Amino acid sequence: MGRIALTAILGLIATPALAHHPLGGAMPETLLHGLMSGVGHPIIGPDHLAFIIAAGVLAALAGRTFLAPLGLVAGALGGAAIHLAALDLPVAEALIALSVVIAGVAVALGARAGAAVLIGGFAIAGLFHGYAYAEAVIGAETGVITAYLASFSAVQWGIAVLAGLGARLLIGTDAWARSRTILGSALALVGVVFLAQATVL
Repeated sequence: MGRIALTAILGLIATPALAHHPLGGAMPETLLHGLMSGVGHPIIGPDHLAFIIAAGVLAALAGRTFLAPLGLVAGALGGAAIHLAALDLPVAEALIALSVVIAGVAVALGARAGAAVLIGGFAIAGLFHGYAYAEAVIGAETGVITAYLASFSAVQWGIAVLAGLGARLLIGTDAWARSRTILGSALALVGVVFLAQATVL
């Protein structure tokens, strides 16, 4: 699992230009476009995907595989609402990248947090991820925006839960320490790459 995860994540780092363009940069114009864009954004954005995977693993470590990722979803919806209201969250991209680094390191260390702390942390990080997500639908019609928000919420939760369920298969086994170290390090590396881009640019 460790080698597969590392290879996949390093492949994601090689394509950072895709991070915020689920429809090739085009504005979603129909409900289907909104749904497709909402599904695509968390998946093809390496920084977002890395955080979602890390969140799922950390949720599993806390024994809250299904519940804790809802904090991320709620925070992301809040962040999207902030952007759609034309309010500003400063240095959002840098904070998104930093959240990935922190979450990746936590996975590598096998950190276990209480449910309230974990959900709160996910919600805070989610604000910045959601703020970035909303960029794709600024100016779109209300129905399109609603479809987009619904689909990216479902996809985030689904990926996090799948990552958590996968982690639960390994937690407590001899392979767990090595697997979490490799996975967490790879996820943190994604964050480092994006943090470097955000701070240099």
